[in-house]
Amino acid sequence: MQYKLTIIPVAAASFLMLLTNCGGGTGRPSGDATDVGTATGFQSIFNGNDLHGWDGDTVHWRAENGILTGEITPEKPLSHNTYIIWQGGQPGDFELKTQFRITDNGNSGINYRSDNKEGSTYALRGYQADIDGARRYSGQNFDEEGRTTLAYRGQRVMVPESSVAIHEGIRNNAWSPVQVTETLGKAEALLSIIKTNDWNEYHLIAKGNRLQHYINGTLMSEVTDNDTANRRLKGWLGLQIHSGPPMKVEFKDIQLKQ
Repeated sequence: MQYKLTIIPVAAASFLMLLTNCGGGTGRPSGDATDVGTATGFQSIFNGNDLHGWDGDTVHWRAENGILTGEITPEKPLSHNTYIIWQGGQPGDFELKTQFRITDNGNSGINYRSDNKEGSTYALRGYQADIDGARRYSGQNFDEEGRTTLAYRGQRVMVPESSVAIHEGIRNNAWSPVQVTETLGKAEALLSIIKTNDWNEYHLIAKGNRLQHYINGTLMSEVTDNDTANRRLKGWLGLQIHSGPPMKVEFKDIQLKQ
């Protein structure tokens, strides 16, 4: 392509520079890994001292020393998944950032755009950003009490419109209509980014029907959900303790941007 030199008046040049500084013409889609951490407007939704603003099973959830902790012990077993749920609203489009740490045998997650599971106390059904100590599932998108796995770690997927019943669409704990459109990286490389027995940052971006899960600044999964019969565009935000053997999961610096 050939370019023609054009003299631009000072005022016009200043206007073009303003557009450039605002991100115009970068060619970078919103939500790329290069954008993580650059936005402002996040607000803390956990005060670090107590469970004010949250509702959940206080047998297994507690707040201390700036950390929101969920724990199963031999003295306090757990027979079913339980959540602590933020009471500040039901976000639709949002970003969430938090630090998490989990024991080797732990199983947890961050639920969002969720509704209450009927007949259960402190139970949610909806999208979940998975967390586990063995790093088998961390980063994937799981539709809790719904379509099951939508995107494994390392997948960018499109979920098409579907008319099949939930039980008909599930195969091997995954939603069979899903179409994988791109691979986000090699499995070993993505796994190496997630630290064990240490703090990691989760960054969730939900905008319209596009859902992105970042861990430590790297995109782990992305879902474009076109399944209007089963998707959710807003709902409760909660943190999960999965039933099972003794474990502990910790969260801190929980910040939300709506």
